[in-house]
Amino acid sequence: MENFKKICLGIGFLLIGASVYAQSTNATLNEDYYHWVTRYEIKAGRIAPEIFTSVRPFKRKAIVEFVDSLNKKDQVFTSRADQFNYDYLRNDNWEWSRAETSNSRKPFLGMYKKKSDLAKVDVPDFDLHVSPVIYFGSGKDNRLNESMYINSRGVEMRGMIDRKIGFYTFFTDNQMIMPAYAYNTMTLNNGYVVPHEGFWKTFKKSGVDFFQVRGYIDFNVSKHIYVQFGNDRTFIGNGFRSLIFSDYSPPNLFLRTNVKIWKINYLFQLNRLVADPLGTAGGSTANKNYSVKFMAFHHASINIGKKFNLGVFESVVFSPSDTINKNNLQLNYLNPIIFYRAVEQQGGSPDNVLLGGDFKLNAFKKVSFYGQFVIDEFVLKELKAGKGWWGNKFALQGGLKYIDAFSVPNLDIQLEANLVKPYTYSHDTQYSSYSNYYQPLAHPLGANLYEGVAIIRYQPLPKLNLIMKSFYTKIGRDTTGVNYGSDILKDNSTRSALTPSGNKDYGHKIAEGISNIIKFGEFTASYMIKHNLFIDLKATIRMSSSPVKLNSFYTQQYNTNSTISSVSLRWNIPARTYDF
Repeated sequence: MENFKKICLGIGFLLIGASVYAQSTNATLNEDYYHWVTRYEIKAGRIAPEIFTSVRPFKRKAIVEFVDSLNKKDQVFTSRADQFNYDYLRNDNWEWSRAETSNSRKPFLGMYKKKSDLAKVDVPDFDLHVSPVIYFGSGKDNRLNESMYINSRGVEMRGMIDRKIGFYTFFTDNQMIMPAYAYNTMTLNNGYVVPHEGFWKTFKKSGVDFFQVRGYIDFNVSKHIYVQFGNDRTFIGNGFRSLIFSDYSPPNLFLRTNVKIWKINYLFQLNRLVADPLGTAGGSTANKNYSVKFMAFHHASINIGKKFNLGVFESVVFSPSDTINKNNLQLNYLNPIIFYRAVEQQGGSPDNVLLGGDFKLNAFKKVSFYGQFVIDEFVLKELKAGKGWWGNKFALQGGLKYIDAFSVPNLDIQLEANLVKPYTYSHDTQYSSYSNYYQPLAHPLGANLYEGVAIIRYQPLPKLNLIMKSFYTKIGRDTTGVNYGSDILKDNSTRSALTPSGNKDYGHKIAEGISNIIKFGEFTASYMIKHNLFIDLKATIRMSSSPVKLNSFYTQQYNTNSTISSVSLRWNIPARTYDF
């Protein structure tokens, strides 16, 4: 494990010395922000060469190049809201756009000379942006006896040195009381974790207290290759969900190399993940480091023509050494251009390899189709036999986005369907399951599910965004002592034999087990008071039904209806969501 860390650091420092080209930090992953960026590619009806939208986060420099190219060639910024979004994106990345609109009309005590930054330095050899991070909110959940709230304070900084080395850091101290269903989710899969977060403490009677820290250094090796090393999230795909690699789990250590040349984008990434934060497999974690595992990830995509993008990926989750599987580090996993499945087979490795792909088709102006597929294990002969072989583990996604729907400016509709077979993403230990800190790396509910998603976004005024989300999910949950395949942390050799065949290898189907149906609807009205300062009004209805109590952690009947309303003020931070 120590050798693995040294290798990552060594590669990073060697590449730093080679960097000679101007570089850019990332735009923070933010569902609303990234919708504004991708909306205009769809509206233009062509693939943007500046940004490969299935690999996120995006570079700030690339965002500016992209929107400026559209402003010159395509008639996409046609409404008042579109023009506002164009100016907003350029103002938010003013070090690359040099937009005059980024200047504040009335700076305050020498601060906020730029709309986006509390303080800034802008000289040839040094660029610095400093902004406060604030998130205050309160709400009511009919299932809680006390008010929900969130209280986050922190700082965000980014910059460049000699326009060759970039850096980013984000820090918040957080206390909150979550919706009741989020607390239920904390206890579902053998752990006790806060969704999206890592280590936490109890705050007062029923709240949670945690830090969130993200940061990285960034440098270009050449005109077409950049490298980042730090602690943050990744998202692969064009959908609401990612079945390949989502940003649901906590930020984690990564070493990322990305090559973008001609019509090709290639990502190679190494991630250090937390395997066992509670010490249930490796003993107590008191005064010890958490048990860890690693993931090596490849994603290659190519633009075919002006409307179609096709991507393929492979990933392997492995642990160099632990008391469970006695594994060794496969140095071939550090090779950025090798086929992991072949390496695993030739080395007799017990590690967990996933393969798959994604696509995006901007069929015509205003409409885009997208999808993903993931293969955990697959045997065509067994699939044709139709006997429900457990080892045919895969996940599928299909969706569409309709921009300026029905000729209504800034009315955008997204429809998506997801399907995940039971036992997908799981393996023989949690040291090789597709998870981080007891939380899935793909779909937040794990596996063994069907899901339909509908999202409507409307921007009737430049500073006002209205968002309606809804989804219907049917998932097969486990019961005491029986593994039906939804919990990806469980050893899949313990799979259920309670099938029509009476055999644990056959007779499996999606959503088998204890039926849990989740119906979710949420309406959000978000108004931008000033640059990156939002007030959000939110109303949520979530209905979850199941014939039995799902596990021993629940103190209430699981047939529950949650009605939630909240108001919040946030500054330089994305909205916190619990879309599961």
